[in-house]
Amino acid sequence: MKILHHPDVQDIHLSSVLYALSDPIRLSVVSQIAKQGAQPCSYFGLPIAKSTASHHLRTLREAGVVRVRVQGTQHIVDLRSEDMEARFPGLLASILHAAALSDPLSDSSK
Repeated sequence: MKILHHPDVQDIHLSSVLYALSDPIRLSVVSQIAKQGAQPCSYFGLPIAKSTASHHLRTLREAGVVRVRVQGTQHIVDLRSEDMEARFPGLLASILHAAALSDPLSDSSK
């Protein structure tokens, strides 16, 4: 089994996090996880090829935004909220809030 690299908290860099969250697909994935909790990779129903989805999830994982754990044949993706908050207080919440406000399909009344 391939071991997935997750950076330590002190190795998470602001530029990597901002780059990872700058893509609408990746931001959508992070928003879904923030709202609904950890999900299998196949749950997101992205309108892209499986290989492209893998690339996006790898970018998020290597930036330190998400953690991926193998559970049987599935890869479960979860947000590293506590690590992100420890490293960059308020950053993830601000980005997710701004994303919700700019997405007309989301419920921004929260």
